[in-house]
Amino acid sequence: MASKSSENRPVITLRSTEGTGFTYTTRKSRRNTPDRVELLKYDPVLRRRVIFRETR
Repeated sequence: MASKSSENRPVITLRSTEGTGFTYTTRKSRRNTPDRVELLKYDPVLRRRVIFRETR
């Protein structure tokens, strides 16, 4: 049986929008951010910051 904390904070994958295939993994709160997340993070393949979007 999954604990309550894992139900409210699932592990998500953030994929680069530039098509490099680089990903980050993190956790998010379903209560505070029910929609898909977009974050500006560093892409080491391009060596600059790009938008990363949540994939499911």
